[in-house]
Amino acid sequence: MIWNKFLSVGILLSLFSIINIYSQQAYLPPDKPRLVVGIVVEQLRFDQLEKFRDRLSENGIRRLINEGTFFRNASFEYLLTQGAPGFSTISTGAEPAYHGITSDNWYQVLKDELVYCTKDISVDPVGGSYESGLHSPVNLQASTFTDELKLATNMQSKVYAVGMKEYAAILSAGHAADGAFWFDNTSGTWMTSTYYMKSLPAWVNDFNSLKHPDTYLSETWNLSRPVQDYAICLPDTNNFEAGFEGKNYFPYDLKKLSQKKSGRSSRDYSLLRETPFGNTLTTDFALRLIDSEELGQDEITDFLAICYSSTDYIGHRFGPSSVEAGDAIYRLDKEVESVIRFLNDRLGKKNYLVYFTATHGVSEIPAVMEHNRIPAGYFRQNQALQLLRSYLNAVYGEGNWVRGYSEKQVYLNRILIEDARIPLEEIQKKVARFMNQMTGVASAYPYSAFESNDYGGGHLKKIINNFSPQRSGDVIITLNPGWVEKDGEQITNHNSPYEYDSHVPLIWYGWTVNRDVVMRRVNMTGIASTLSSLCRIPFPNSCTGEPMTELFR
Repeated sequence: MIWNKFLSVGILLSLFSIINIYSQQAYLPPDKPRLVVGIVVEQLRFDQLEKFRDRLSENGIRRLINEGTFFRNASFEYLLTQGAPGFSTISTGAEPAYHGITSDNWYQVLKDELVYCTKDISVDPVGGSYESGLHSPVNLQASTFTDELKLATNMQSKVYAVGMKEYAAILSAGHAADGAFWFDNTSGTWMTSTYYMKSLPAWVNDFNSLKHPDTYLSETWNLSRPVQDYAICLPDTNNFEAGFEGKNYFPYDLKKLSQKKSGRSSRDYSLLRETPFGNTLTTDFALRLIDSEELGQDEITDFLAICYSSTDYIGHRFGPSSVEAGDAIYRLDKEVESVIRFLNDRLGKKNYLVYFTATHGVSEIPAVMEHNRIPAGYFRQNQALQLLRSYLNAVYGEGNWVRGYSEKQVYLNRILIEDARIPLEEIQKKVARFMNQMTGVASAYPYSAFESNDYGGGHLKKIINNFSPQRSGDVIITLNPGWVEKDGEQITNHNSPYEYDSHVPLIWYGWTVNRDVVMRRVNMTGIASTLSSLCRIPFPNSCTGEPMTELFR
């Protein structure tokens, strides 16, 4: 009996000893993540990820899904689903109506000019070519999560963003960032503007001197996986895709395609953006930045946005169901794997937080839809505008009544209309009624419909979320499902409120994130509010998003 008591006490002491040793060895995550990494893909439909999911590697995007919290019903709730509004909505937690980036471009009536979302002639380029450096967040009217993070830490947090497109990096970095870097098509180097710094850091110059773009553009873009892994795509040779210089099937000789016919440089570096190697270069640069700027090395939360844009160029040129788009997703998966492996080795999973998402989706190629007897088509805006001008001349007399058309919006000549003493609301309504008769147009709404009205839901609510009195057009149109604007060599587009453009993946991974799948509908404005809540800092000043409570369990 006494022996049994001693035995029981001995077992208990052994258990307590084991528990004590384990508790000393177990690592608890910090109160706040040491590094937040936003991996944001430009143009990735939710169903594209689902389509390739089982074929992806175990340690890339599937690892995020299997070990993180996967929101399966995340959407942008506004009309013009483009890159610049997408990056801005993610960073500010607000709709375009509040943060001001209503589209990639808009017409400024008072100056009578088309404005690019990040164009700023008051700054100078740092590195790279002159025109490529005239950019800043000057047109972003709201604070971002990173702005609030800088303020909350007395500017001690380090904040950076990288992307092949300038607006991707700038609108993700925010106003108070330490740096935003983008790729210059002319010089083939990474650059920034004087808004952020007076000269490039030494490590950026060292990276540029390695001339990675020249190496990538000397390669051949071929399939990265066995051919059977592309069976879920359209045939590689088909009549639907634009391709490069008339060729739309593998392999692609990038050295030949990037050869310039004339000019100072013999290399056309813009081609790099339109291949998966643009994403690879972005990863190379982002990892060098983490290392060189020592992100996540103390208890003050740092931030880095890694913006992948090659999928957008490839999607526009080849369509979402192409072998090229499929290969871009397979290669993107390897980029994500490289980032996660680097972060695990450098910081450990419990010390960093990742969110993976996209800025918009894309429509299927209209010709593919029509081939399968599904309604679709191209809206030819130039022809529509010509007919509209003829109509207004017939009604009001000869005059330049229409200033232009941009991003599904008609801009009228308000000065001429005022001089002619025509009520603006009258002509706006006439234009809307006329545009409603165009083939492919689902609806057209005059400016006056959104000045003082609010709508509970549907497409009208999405237009309200995109509406800015200073930047929106006099008439806003929506196209029928499956219809896209015909724009140059692009054979498909996004920029609609429909599911294929607005529904994107959203995965959280690392730090205290549990394994979970969330089916409820969430607005993409919730990313910034969730980050602010997790880091216990104020929401961005125009934030309308609700925190995603599943991450606080």
